[in-house]
Amino acid sequence: MISSLLNTVASTYSNSDLPRLAWAQMRLAITALAVAAVLALPPAVLLGHVRRGAFLAVSLVNIGRAVPSFSLRWGFGLGFWPTAVALVLLGAPPIFTNSYAGVRDVPAEAVEAARGMGMESGQVLRRVEIPVAMPLILTGLRVSAVQVVATATLGAIVGYECLGSPIIIGLTTTEKDMMVRAAATVAALALATDGLFALAQRGLVPWTAKAQGRRERLVADEEQPVELTGHLPEFS
Repeated sequence: MISSLLNTVASTYSNSDLPRLAWAQMRLAITALAVAAVLALPPAVLLGHVRRGAFLAVSLVNIGRAVPSFSLRWGFGLGFWPTAVALVLLGAPPIFTNSYAGVRDVPAEAVEAARGMGMESGQVLRRVEIPVAMPLILTGLRVSAVQVVATATLGAIVGYECLGSPIIIGLTTTEKDMMVRAAATVAALALATDGLFALAQRGLVPWTAKAQGRRERLVADEEQPVELTGHLPEFS
């Protein structure tokens, strides 16, 4: 009887439900990523600028990685916002650590040169440190976004209807078609998210792509064999 009931529930999902479930998952992921960025970026940039308090801050932020996200969902309740809180804790560490490392590791010579030109601390941060750190900052956002989009699937465990719903139902019933389609949609969304951030990173920091191209050309030139021209002298 229970198996029959579960199969009946599973049959309520069809291919026409995939766009609705995908949008519900992306809405959750976008909200969590935005909150994580707002909470993690400012302190990471400021701490990287002053180069203080790194160990304590990174340790506190990494708590989100130490605790499994599914257990956080059980602790925070059911629905959209409790799941979003867990995803914020999951998405904040990559944003914080990459942003902090990017600003902290700006070459001291560049900072001293900016100060020598008369820039104040805030100007150095805005005009020198943040632009130099931008590739790492965007990488942190990219890693966090992919993690959040994929992990949002687990929201179905605590009653939030998303792509995880037909997946979880499919694990306990004989209705496997929608489970496979939903899982493939999750993978496609994660790959699309990674691709969009890669394009955004190439557009916002085009100098990194140019530098990579120059390095590849230099390596190719070094590996190209040297051709000897002319004739070698003959010795009798």
